Amino acid sequence: MKFSSARKSAALTVSLALLLTATACNRGDDAAADGGTVTLAVSTLNNPFFVELRDGAQAAAEEAGLNLDVLDAQNDSATQTNQLATAATSGTDGVIINPVDSDAAAASISPLLSDETPIVAVDRTVNGAEVQSLVSSDNKAGGRQAAEELAKAMGGEGEIIVLQGVAGTSASRDRGAGFAEGLKDYPGIKVAAQQTANFDRAEALNVATNLLQANPGVTGIFAENDEMALGAIQALGNRAGSDVSVVGFDGTEGGFKAIQDGTLTATIAQQPAELGKRSVEVLAQLLAGETVESTIPVPVTTVNTDNVAEFTS
Repeated sequence: MKFSSARKSAALTVSLALLLTATACNRGDDAAADGGTVTLAVSTLNNPFFVELRDGAQAAAEEAGLNLDVLDAQNDSATQTNQLATAATSGTDGVIINPVDSDAAAASISPLLSDETPIVAVDRTVNGAEVQSLVSSDNKAGGRQAAEELAKAMGGEGEIIVLQGVAGTSASRDRGAGFAEGLKDYPGIKVAAQQTANFDRAEALNVATNLLQANPGVTGIFAENDEMALGAIQALGNRAGSDVSVVGFDGTEGGFKAIQDGTLTATIAQQPAELGKRSVEVLAQLLAGETVESTIPVPVTTVNTDNVAEFTS
């Protein structure tokens, strides 16, 4: 049954205090249920980035005394809408949403907003609806950093391919916009082709293969996430890192390994576990009746051969 506002506030004030003091005691499953149940609606868990985000959220929820219900939409916005409708009727105390589609998500969370359920967006915005807070990386700044790294690797000239993420997501839109901004400083670099590969490695392999065949003179590829970058590297074969420079985005273990192997020039590293952790912390604050910032930025870092050792064990 859904908590009343008074009960939420009382229960979660205690939970938040425990969270902020970072107690090391093991409270177990029974204690975790004391603060209520919250929902993490994630776009897909078929991606290492979102697995790390979920793990960071789960750890923070346990620390805060919250029961976290994780919903995997498998990159289908209709599935995510149905999942959130079920969460609304089942009486979740709060929601963290990582939208499949930033535009479609507004309708999905409408029943929750009507019920005054606290909502935090993570990694991607919800367009056309007012959530209490957005916890995200600075994707535009990261896009500009990606352009700089790729241009440097290409000597400031040549033709490139851009592999775009899921259409309609703020992450893809902002990374693409930032990258385009960054390229303005390098007039010798031209975009030969760009196409979505939906943040998916297998799809990126197919898309990159076709685009490379149509544009054999390409010497650079920007992929809006590491999974697509790894797909492009597969398509390139032994040309990756030698004839063609590839830059990704996210900072996954696979991306770091590719940098060490010399096939990936750089990745713009987010902190997915930190994104998940901070989103739970912010939701706990909201449930405790506290005021939070409307935007919580989590820094991104350019990782290349100079510093990749700092990011690997």
